[in-house]
Amino acid sequence: MMILMMTVAMFALRAEQTQDEYRQVMYGRADKIVKTLNIESVDMQNFIKELIATQYIELGKINDEYAAKEKEIKAMEISKEEKTALLDKAFHFQRYQLQAKHYYFVSQLDANLNYEQVEKVKDGMTMGVYPKTLQAHLEMIPSLKPEEIAYIKAALKEAREYAMDCSDSKVKHAWFGKYKGRINNYLSKRGYDLKKEREAWNERIKQAEAQKNK
Repeated sequence: MMILMMTVAMFALRAEQTQDEYRQVMYGRADKIVKTLNIESVDMQNFIKELIATQYIELGKINDEYAAKEKEIKAMEISKEEKTALLDKAFHFQRYQLQAKHYYFVSQLDANLNYEQVEKVKDGMTMGVYPKTLQAHLEMIPSLKPEEIAYIKAALKEAREYAMDCSDSKVKHAWFGKYKGRINNYLSKRGYDLKKEREAWNERIKQAEAQKNK
């Protein structure tokens, strides 16, 4: 009996340590983002750090619970129609939870930071994919018109809002990938040959590298 109690205690301690390590990682991520914001007030630094870390942790809980529920439903011995209905219900409940968290989080950012700082937080939570992808499009197609640039910005920012709610980097990238597809379709309809534009861009990069190494 004593051995069993010791074993249970060891597992509980290990789970607690894992949770503590997870929280440390989330606070570490939040701290890195806050350091880019140039906030003078230490109290405000701590507030924003807590806000971001808490968002990470709560999003992780929501997404983990959904993943577990999805796995549970898929393992059920029920009809395909019943399974689809349960999966849809679980998905929409997850979306509801994420949207509520997202709205509160962004409203707190907007209330306490300026526009540039909010942008840095959002980019920090999404690996900087928005500015990198925008810059890539501007370099690949220098002839983009103002309205086309505006469309690309809007599409990538919308993708970023969804990506912010994801706990997995692959899922974050998947959201951007979905919207990159929309951008490609848009540009193709505007008459751009994206294959040729990309080839010309790569050639410009090669020439620039060759010039630099001379």
